[in-house]
Amino acid sequence: MAHSTHAPTAPAILAPFARFFTALFDGLVRLGENNSKVRQVALLNALSDEELAARGLKREDIARHVLSGYYWV
Repeated sequence: MAHSTHAPTAPAILAPFARFFTALFDGLVRLGENNSKVRQVALLNALSDEELAARGLKREDIARHVLSGYYWV
């Protein structure tokens, strides 16, 4: 006997709302990924602990280092 599972789908009336929110959240993700601070944190996180130490950083200090002088308004 074959067994299949189907993910529940929203009724057709909700589809435009689902598309809207999917596009909205995809856009927000793209904004975050394209932020220079986010890219800098990702680049520093990709370094080894030895490479970070050569730059005078510890892994737990990366966010503080990147965001230093960055004021939230």
